[in-house]
Amino acid sequence: MFLKPLSLVSLIVVASMVSPMPVLTQTNRFAIAQENQLELNNLLLKGRQYVETEDYDQALATYEQAAALDGANSQIFSGIGYVQILKQDYDAAIEAYKRAIALTPDNPKLYYALGYSLGTNGDNSAAAKAYQKAIDLEPLNIQNHIGLAVVLVRAKEYDRAIRAYKVVLALDPDNEQAYRILSRIFIEQKRYQEAINLLRPVIQKYPQLIDLDLELADALIVKGEIEEGLQTLATAKKNNPQNYLVYIHTGNALYQQGKLNAALKEYQQATKLNSDASEAFAGIGEIYLAQKSYLKAVIAFRNLTEIEPDNPQGHHNLGLALKARRRNTEAIAALKKAQRLYKKAGNDKQAKNVAILIDKIDNEE
Repeated sequence: MFLKPLSLVSLIVVASMVSPMPVLTQTNRFAIAQENQLELNNLLLKGRQYVETEDYDQALATYEQAAALDGANSQIFSGIGYVQILKQDYDAAIEAYKRAIALTPDNPKLYYALGYSLGTNGDNSAAAKAYQKAIDLEPLNIQNHIGLAVVLVRAKEYDRAIRAYKVVLALDPDNEQAYRILSRIFIEQKRYQEAINLLRPVIQKYPQLIDLDLELADALIVKGEIEEGLQTLATAKKNNPQNYLVYIHTGNALYQQGKLNAALKEYQQATKLNSDASEAFAGIGEIYLAQKSYLKAVIAFRNLTEIEPDNPQGHHNLGLALKARRRNTEAIAALKKAQRLYKKAGNDKQAKNVAILIDKIDNEE
């Protein structure tokens, strides 16, 4: 049932002051309601058309006009919320979805949309509550569980996030993204054996998922099972010889073992496959620094800082390599850049260390 427009009510009141009040028959009321419904339908159609053409301001204005005509229609406020998401005005989207939920409190899709808006706006705790409400109303919808898991990871509520992702996998055993994120959570929480137990059967099932091979190898190596980790990387390399990330991870593992020349070859291959492989250039530079091949280190770190100009460690190491070459003016410039970037990142300890090094170089001249 739809409310009469306020303008129509006002006209009736004014008219009653100057002429006898007209008596609305049942037919009159039906005709007015039918006219209002037709206008409302036209507005909703126009609103959708504006959204499709990405004219979000007109879409919003149209939906607001519809809301003035029928303030008890949750679909209208849901449409407003969607447009506000497209406009990236998440505060407004949150308010719109809350109004829609107040009108239709048993619609799980509205709680999902509210959870998305809250989470994108940074309120992960409130987002989790909204997603949980969507789950309560629609427990078999996997998107509700994924939404909950995502905001729980953002909120660093890892135990709850793990439980949420396990539900996702129970509903969809082939959900690759859930395996990826769940394994990363285990590794970040230093729960390496759980990561290994999760990944081993998954990799056998999905040998094409190279990132899961890399996750398993990292977990094995950190746990001390280095040979098995390297074997996992070797298998991944055989299956995906053009994937530069395999070479970087292999280089990292060999570097940790002190096998610098072998690690260097892996990093160099990674840069051949991807000239923007910043982590590989960082590894190359650090190996050359350790081997006192300072000119080659300078070249590697210059490549790194060109790819990642805001990487403070890259500028720091470049400064060290230049200092070793006695190119002090260039070294100081690189170190000052590193110092600024460390401060910007809130790493005051490293910024102080770099400042001490700059003073030391100044005093040498």
